[in-house]
Amino acid sequence: MSAKVFDSHAHMDSDYFDADREEVFAKLRQEIAGMINPGCDNETSFKAITYAETYDFVYAAVGWHPEEVLRMQDDDLKKLEEWSKHPKVVAIGEIGLDYYYDDCAPRDLQKKRFIEQLDLARRVDLPVIIHDRDAHGDMLDIFHNEGKGLRGVFHCYSGSVETAKELLKMGFYLGFGGSSTFKNAEKVRSVLKYVPEDRILFETDSPYLTPVPYRGKRNNPAYTLLVAKNAALVRNTDVENLIEKSTENVKKLFSKIS
Repeated sequence: MSAKVFDSHAHMDSDYFDADREEVFAKLRQEIAGMINPGCDNETSFKAITYAETYDFVYAAVGWHPEEVLRMQDDDLKKLEEWSKHPKVVAIGEIGLDYYYDDCAPRDLQKKRFIEQLDLARRVDLPVIIHDRDAHGDMLDIFHNEGKGLRGVFHCYSGSVETAKELLKMGFYLGFGGSSTFKNAEKVRSVLKYVPEDRILFETDSPYLTPVPYRGKRNNPAYTLLVAKNAALVRNTDVENLIEKSTENVKKLFSKIS
């Protein structure tokens, strides 16, 4: 296969990679077209920038994940803004809402910090990488009210076709990862069948959500190829063309990627 896939979302900063991170990066240079490492707080955002400076095929995003915003301070927004000027920081993310865990940050605080980071993305003219878990209603409300002038991707999309239609109307892209290969993921695959080819991104969310047949093991950005192959089967289309189109989509959305 000549086309190499681009992993639009992987957390190489995870301690799951501490034992062999450099070795994994060395292999990935040969196996993928590129990858984006989003941050989830200050520490991981800084690590993402470090990897982007070290490896030519790696790009960074900076932001505060909704599960981490209890620790976020107002000054952290200034830090994100400063980092956003870096030539290899291509997005603000991973940001959003997560209502899955009862002990996560309070929903009002999540929404406050999310909107602040959306405002930052608009101000610095960068796309956003969105985390949306069990918060589809509030997410749509926020984008209807606060989304003007924003572009981005809903990573690891888990909503309905109806919600996807709303997001596509707003100009957003949808990211699909290992969960789209799971046996019980018919809802995700129904969206994958529906979404236009020019709005699809592929990802792994490494080290999590490892695709079939490696589910239960550590995920790896190289497995983005498995996600793309599954998507081609679901959509009944040629995998190489789909990979090429998804990489075009990455470069269109994240315009700092050459």
